[in-house]
Amino acid sequence: MSSWRSSPTGRPSRSAPRWYVFALEPRFVHIQIEGEHGFGKPEERAYTHAMEVLSVEPGETWMVGDNLEWEVVAPQRLGIHAIWHDGYGAGLPPDCPIRPDRIIRTLPELLT
Repeated sequence: MSSWRSSPTGRPSRSAPRWYVFALEPRFVHIQIEGEHGFGKPEERAYTHAMEVLSVEPGETWMVGDNLEWEVVAPQRLGIHAIWHDGYGAGLPPDCPIRPDRIIRTLPELLT
């Protein structure tokens, strides 16, 4: 995640977290930032730590992202449902052995 911080003008500068800039904090129970924990995707600890904090099991957890290795392969090894966001509509690469549990083009598709 890029780093952003608030500037003296009240406008976000390049060093304030993205979730802060877009006022996302109230929408999440847990925000996990790699630089603050010392571990991140695709390390198993990144996923298991988030599940522990949220008191959820892998079978009731979804990972949504656009990186096939970090947000599909790694979570699936732990039993997490992996949803690949194919925002450009390119589809899986030819001969790709990775099989997401679901493929979406837009985030609102998560609600259907």
